[in-house]
Amino acid sequence: MLTYPKGDNPLTTLIHPTAVIHPNAQINPTVEVGPYAVIGDQVKIGAQTTIGPHVVIEGPTEIGKNNRIFPSAVIGLEPQDLKYKGVPSGLKIGDGNTIREFVTINRATEADELTEIGNNNLLMAYVHVAHNCVLEDHLVIANAVALAGHVHIESRAVIGGALGVHQFVHIGRNAMLGGMSRIDRDAPPFMMIEGNPSRVRSLNLLGLKRAGLTTEDIGYLKKAFRLLYRSDLTLQRALEELANFDNNQYSQYLRHFLQLSSTGEQRRGPIPGNK
Repeated sequence: MLTYPKGDNPLTTLIHPTAVIHPNAQINPTVEVGPYAVIGDQVKIGAQTTIGPHVVIEGPTEIGKNNRIFPSAVIGLEPQDLKYKGVPSGLKIGDGNTIREFVTINRATEADELTEIGNNNLLMAYVHVAHNCVLEDHLVIANAVALAGHVHIESRAVIGGALGVHQFVHIGRNAMLGGMSRIDRDAPPFMMIEGNPSRVRSLNLLGLKRAGLTTEDIGYLKKAFRLLYRSDLTLQRALEELANFDNNQYSQYLRHFLQLSSTGEQRRGPIPGNK
């Protein structure tokens, strides 16, 4: 743990003397702040979080505990959205996240809106998270991924490097997206998606096993995959067949996701087994 010279205030023990911190910022005494970091008004940072050198954080932004923010990340600045009118929109980041070098995370567009990042995520260097995105928990997002506005990524998805995600796209839980793909439509849960244009290639079997799905659960998803992507059935007919798997929560969640995706509806709310 880095320890910086102690000033007159005992709460500044872990704050480098070259850091610039707004007097209205709320920083837990256990937070470490590196050289030349800038923390603005209406920023709240929880216990045991580490802010690296040259990091910039503007508010309104709330950051939870046990996060590691690496050098030159830029967090909580106004959105890159022509509709933005200067209102104090928000950003909320949970606990246990690792945010690597040069990551940029923008606040939402409207005053009553948030950009939200959950818990225990890894955002590798040069990731961009645009306004109004929702990132759930246990995500791995590789280097140089660009998320446009209003993207929603469910828990335990893995996003390969150097790819772009179009605005309003929804990426399902336990999906794996191949690097350098063009993601311009919803990515179903539990699947491997890759290409330009992107296509569902297979089940994300390794990811499902790591997530603790049983052999029976994976068997249901294999049947669902064959119905959806390897049969001659229309999507509507395949979804009707999938309704017969009503005793398996994962296949039913996949069906629910695809039904809403086909109508363009937004999906929010509890997800089966989403821990």
